[in-house]
Amino acid sequence: MERSKDWFRQAENDLKHAIYSCEKKDYEWACFSSQQAAEKALKSIYNKNNLEARGHSILGLLKGLNKLYEIPENFFYYGRVLSRYYIETRYPNGFPEGAPMDYFDEKLAKEAINAAREIFEWCKNILNR
Repeated sequence: MERSKDWFRQAENDLKHAIYSCEKKDYEWACFSSQQAAEKALKSIYNKNNLEARGHSILGLLKGLNKLYEIPENFFYYGRVLSRYYIETRYPNGFPEGAPMDYFDEKLAKEAINAAREIFEWCKNILNR
């Protein structure tokens, strides 16, 4: 069943959560929510094309879509950045010591939000074609 709109609506909500988390200085959650927004936006494109999307790697999802669409070059950088935020942002064992909240700051959160927003808008344009 084609559910691209459901995936995309959740991506939009995750992006809003990322922005809200950044405003509240919950930077690790802003980074994680940005990763989730990009992942779900990309998976909406997979869904629209009746393709199976597995995993949580933004970089991997972008590479998979590169066969169907021209992916902006800077998105591969965004994919490398955002893919790291799936685990590191949530689990203390992602670092040698401390908790994830010790490792994320406003600059990283804003970079993640910007990356997710650009991927989100690109996906939105594809879905609206």
